[in-house]
Amino acid sequence: MRFTVRSISISSLAISLILLQGCADEGSETSESTAGLLLPEGFSATVFADNVGRARHIAVRENGDVYVALRNTDDPGGLLALRDNDGDGIVDVRLAFGPTDVDTGLVIHEGSLYFSTSSAIYAIKLDDGLAPKAQPELVVGGFPEQTSHTAKPITFDAEGYLYVNSGTPSNACQEQTRTAGSPGMRPCPQLERSGGIWRFIGEYRGQDQLNDGMRFSTGSRQIVALEYNSQDSQLYMVMHGRDQLDELWPEFYTERDRIELPAEEFHSVNQGDDFGWPYTYWDPLTNQRMVSPEFGGAGETIAEAGRYKHPLVGFPAHYAPNDLVFYSGEQFPDRYHEGAFIAFHGSWNRAPAEQGGYNVVFVPRRNSPAEGEWEVFADGFAGTNPVTSPNDAQHRPTGLALGPDGSLYVSDDVGGRIWKISYTGD
Repeated sequence: MRFTVRSISISSLAISLILLQGCADEGSETSESTAGLLLPEGFSATVFADNVGRARHIAVRENGDVYVALRNTDDPGGLLALRDNDGDGIVDVRLAFGPTDVDTGLVIHEGSLYFSTSSAIYAIKLDDGLAPKAQPELVVGGFPEQTSHTAKPITFDAEGYLYVNSGTPSNACQEQTRTAGSPGMRPCPQLERSGGIWRFIGEYRGQDQLNDGMRFSTGSRQIVALEYNSQDSQLYMVMHGRDQLDELWPEFYTERDRIELPAEEFHSVNQGDDFGWPYTYWDPLTNQRMVSPEFGGAGETIAEAGRYKHPLVGFPAHYAPNDLVFYSGEQFPDRYHEGAFIAFHGSWNRAPAEQGGYNVVFVPRRNSPAEGEWEVFADGFAGTNPVTSPNDAQHRPTGLALGPDGSLYVSDDVGGRIWKISYTGD
């Protein structure tokens, strides 16, 4: 795989988490607007970069250089390297490199930049320059080719194992996909190569999903937010829940049910875990795992106890969690240390109600002053309120990363903007 480099100069622009559904703080008295965002008192943001393209996941090097995965760009180079030369929080140099079929996953590990396409994971050895000169090497290939849930988020644990999500090619594994009344397939054949997390040896090259990977967990519809937390040596993820309960099963579910069900599930992940897709879903209103209608549930059937894992937090339906990072820096106040930030891309299917998400939320660590709650940390990305259609949103949070100074970077794949959020208060 070969790639080109283009240069552009610009002058501006847990922890053991609690098994509780949290409470969303819909607006804090101490929030203030900075760089278009509503942030808690003492925090400020700069527009680090703008108009970069469909910015998905991001990674920050120890020297502060920022790398961005650009989904399906038409320009040469699906990876973007950004540098702030003068330390003012605004990028000064951009270099695009890499192939054009980059999708979402991006992480820096052991001196290499790992990135994903829709069906493979690659690595490029970093050097002293901003954009690496080496060619990409195939790390893992052979994932299913499909048209939905193609994002391949990636993360590494402390022993160097690489974890990759393989999303499902359907909504609920129906015999006739997204068709009213169509039953589900049991066992679901899609779970053979999708609907779970696979583990690989990160330093190896030329691996294949089936021949070299180990299925680490199963029963997850789609994961874009996947992160290993080195503070408690634990893998975590936030899962996208299913859609269309009332449209596919109107005899069991109302329009209001479709708006509020099911939860977006925040989980710790251990080997062998089963998160229940497609046979079940999590009801965030009753905090119960329910049998899906495709598999005999009628909106009231509780799933078999002990068979499927319960979430740490059940977030509101359809918020679309797209990234997860644990705060390991020193810059933010103590209450944020070891807590989790989650980027919610925003919903598309809560009409006629207001759409939800389009923000970054914070889940505090256990024993913090806010134990038991989650809260909106950064809002205002959509640029309009209320959001009645996803097409109205000017920006949609997608990627999160921590800088070496403890600042939080947030990417957006609609307006192509990247923010740098810092704490400047006492």
